[in-house]
Amino acid sequence: MYLETHTKTEEKMKKTIGVIKDELNSIRAGRANPAMLDKISLDYYGTMTPLKQIASVTAPEPRLIIVQPYDKSSMQSIEKAIMTSDLGINPSNDGKIIRLNIPQLTEERRRDLLKVVKKTAEDGKVAIRNERREANDSLKKQQKDGLLTEDDLKKAQDEVQKMTDNYVKMIDEMVAKKEVEIMEV
Repeated sequence: MYLETHTKTEEKMKKTIGVIKDELNSIRAGRANPAMLDKISLDYYGTMTPLKQIASVTAPEPRLIIVQPYDKSSMQSIEKAIMTSDLGINPSNDGKIIRLNIPQLTEERRRDLLKVVKKTAEDGKVAIRNERREANDSLKKQQKDGLLTEDDLKKAQDEVQKMTDNYVKMIDEMVAKKEVEIMEV
């Protein structure tokens, strides 16, 4: 019975890791990364649409991102969406493509980005711990209902703790990698 609880908990933890990975990818490092634009959405014929659905986004050089809209009439909307985003990058539009020159990060900006990375990681760890708490509550309820013995409960909780430790370690590894990427000059 507790295997079902473990499966659900592991699925939730994997989703949390996926969200954290996406969040970290969207944080700007010193290098151009098309994932930086993943959170940008714009009004496209009355519907809020993610940028990557209406344009090709590539990074041909370490300091350049090129956005090539599939529909040329959306150029102005894309440019406006990029300017109003929190990226702090001014797009240059030549009528066919939009170029985003990624400037070098200042030391102060790098420190600010590290704070954002650490906050994102802490939010992820809190979510993982909340999933552990929910799993343990579910296991205790199963034991109270007579579906688990005391020994099975202890064993199941130990497995949930190992799972939690594993996913927290994964978050720490992702953060360490991102920190190196941000501090790289």
